[in-house]
This record gives sequence, C-alpha cells and structure tokens, in this order.
Amino acid sequence: MSITRLQPGRRMSEAAIHAGTVYLAGQVATDVTADIKGQTAQVLAQIDALLAEAGSAKSKILSTTIYLSAIGNFAAMNEVWDAWVDQANPPARATVEARLAAPGYLVEIVCIAAV
Repeated sequence: MSITRLQPGRRMSEAAIHAGTVYLAGQVATDVTADIKGQTAQVLAQIDALLAEAGSAKSKILSTTIYLSAIGNFAAMNEVWDAWVDQANPPARATVEARLAAPGYLVEIVCIAAV
C-alpha cells in the first residue's frame, strides 16, 4: 500500500495517510502570544485544514492526544474543544501535562482519523 505525505518538510510531514487512516503531526499555535483559548482555536483550525486536505473531517477523528504546558489550562482548553468537537462523533481522547517544544506553546494536539 502506498503512503501519502502532506506538507512534507526536512524534519517531518504535517500528516501521513496510509491504509485509509490519516496521522496528523502535533499541531501548535502560530501566534504564541494568544492565551490558551486562542491557541486552542488556532490548533483546531489547523487540524480542520489538514483533515480536509487529507479527505477527512473532524467527525472521522478516531483518537486525539492533547498536550498542555500547564494542566491548569484544562478547563479553558475544553471550552474551545467542546464548541469545536463533533458531539455526535467524539474521538477517544487523552489529555496530559507536558513540557512543549518552545516556551510560548500552551497546547499541542495530535490526531489520528479515518479518511
């Protein structure tokens, strides 16, 4: 079976598609001056765009891992998530606190979805 890579770069691709499944790289905000709600909204918009490019949608997300730089941001992140997620098709999900790649990042989200 073939593998399709979306937006490949020197270090990584933003997504890889194989056997009817799309694997998204961890998505982070482009504007790190935004608060947790703003960064979460940016990340979810990027996920929407990548899923559309892959021929998928948020209703087809199978699994999501959310990394927060501070677990105290859990409730505020969930406000944005709850307004975005397909309520009829919520994915399996884990949320953890982790040190992210740069100090300005407050949230990083990884998704696996069906195509």
